[in-house]
Amino acid sequence: MTFSRVALVGLAVLLPATPLAAQPASDRFEIAPPEGVFADKRQEATLEAQVLLVRAGHSPGVIDGYPGGNTSRALRAFQRAQGLEVTGSADSATMEALRKAAADAPLLERYTIEAASSEFSTPADGMAEQAETGRVGYGSLGEKLAEQFGMSEGLLRALNPGGLSQGTEIIVVAADMGDLPAVERVEIDGEDNEVRAYDADGTLVASFPATVGSDEFPSPSGTMEVAALAPEANYTFDPSDQEWGGDETLVIPAGPNNPIGGIWIDLGKDGYGIHGSPDPALIGKTSSHGCVRLTNWDARTLMNAVSPGTVVAFQ
Repeated sequence: MTFSRVALVGLAVLLPATPLAAQPASDRFEIAPPEGVFADKRQEATLEAQVLLVRAGHSPGVIDGYPGGNTSRALRAFQRAQGLEVTGSADSATMEALRKAAADAPLLERYTIEAASSEFSTPADGMAEQAETGRVGYGSLGEKLAEQFGMSEGLLRALNPGGLSQGTEIIVVAADMGDLPAVERVEIDGEDNEVRAYDADGTLVASFPATVGSDEFPSPSGTMEVAALAPEANYTFDPSDQEWGGDETLVIPAGPNNPIGGIWIDLGKDGYGIHGSPDPALIGKTSSHGCVRLTNWDARTLMNAVSPGTVVAFQ
């Protein structure tokens, strides 16, 4: 399938980091992190909160151990769902509720790297080169593993100073949202850069950080429906209906580093959709050209829970 008029990241408008409330050092890692993992601004308390938030259904985006806007957003969503005071901070009441909701399990786990299913090469720079070379796969084993576990490559390498290679046992975050129940309604909140998923009873089952339009290219308003799902989507740029991006029609193959992360939830109207991203660290911190951008892993989690006809409401 080919799709056009899909949003691309615009100019970065970085959000200020919001520190978490002070927390005692966690004793729930079980696997001791290597020395130096928390040597800079990375925090044990933040890492614990991020892992538990994923398990509770509220994605902080990239798990990296650093406080910031996406983690605070996830904390606010969890607090609202639990009827707690909405602070966006990992205060003691919130952490107690998170630990209860997310089950008592280690925050880190061991994983043995299997044989690579494909070779790695540096992704092409720019849409024209991507279309010409088809280089939109993972650039490295580190990038592939980081996306597999929803964490930053920086944290992955800090946890594994001995390196990453086939057959090696490594340490990764134990953060798995699992399969969501069937989602009947999705809400897109542009003001909070948030996507919310609800089941048939109207219960909030998950929330995700998102990049939602911009002043120049706003997302649509009103209600749409999921029209089609493309888990291995290519990207077609058609200059006849775009006001940016050059004057040449381009077809870029599917892959995690194509402009939509290779994942597309079509909303059936004028090329709008919910999709992945080649740069997960920028989710919720930049503008787009109208569509809704998630991390690749969050986009897949949502895709697996919706179906054609699922209501999508823009707020």
